[in-house]
Amino acid sequence: MARKIIPIISLGIITVFAIIFLSGGGTDDKDILRQTFQIDAVYYDSGHVEISFLDKTGQTDLVIMEILGMDETYQKSFSDSQFIEIVPFSNVPKYGWAIHPIVLEIVHKELGHIQLKTEIHSIGESTPPVIYSRP
Repeated sequence: MARKIIPIISLGIITVFAIIFLSGGGTDDKDILRQTFQIDAVYYDSGHVEISFLDKTGQTDLVIMEILGMDETYQKSFSDSQFIEIVPFSNVPKYGWAIHPIVLEIVHKELGHIQLKTEIHSIGESTPPVIYSRP
C-alpha cells in the first residue's frame, strides 16, 4: 500500500514545486531568459539521459543541476557556460518523466541568480517547456 502512495506524494510535491516556479518572479522579462539559456534533457533507449545546457552570452559563473524525484537526488555543479551531462536511467519511469524534473540554479554575471526547470523527454518527442524564474 505504501509503495502506491509514494509516487502520488512525489507527483504532488513536484506539482507544488512547479506552482512556486510559475508564481515567482512574475515581473521578470522571460524573453531575455529564453533567448539567453537553452536546456534539453533527452532519454535514449540505451538507458541514459543526456542533459545539455548553453548560455549564449557565456557569462554563467556557476550552474548547480539537480534531478529530483530519485531515491537519492542527483546533484552536480558546473563552472562553465555550457555542458553536456550523461546520467544513467535504466528505463522510463512508470508514472512518466514529470516525476523527475531537471532544475538548474544559475549564477550569471549580468542577470544574477536564475532558476530553470524542465522535464526529460524521450528522443523523437517534442521538447517540454522550460520554466524560468528569479528567486
